[in-house]
Amino acid sequence: MVKPKPTRVTNQIRTLRFAEDEMTQARLAELIGVTRQTVIAIEQGRYSPSLEMAFQIARVFRVGLEDVFQYPEEAP
Repeated sequence: MVKPKPTRVTNQIRTLRFAEDEMTQARLAELIGVTRQTVIAIEQGRYSPSLEMAFQIARVFRVGLEDVFQYPEEAP
């Protein structure tokens, strides 16, 4: 069985959750309409959310998309 390749997208979800009165993964999942397991996978970089879900996450924390998610720049 082929193991899924981790995404190159990194995120600040854990940091943002703790800054937001230590929001739980379960609460974030509830707010964006997914399972806690999905939030865990996104936080750990094992899953990239859809663009729509990424915007929902950013809105929960009242920050811009790039404050939540980062994608490494390619070397020239």
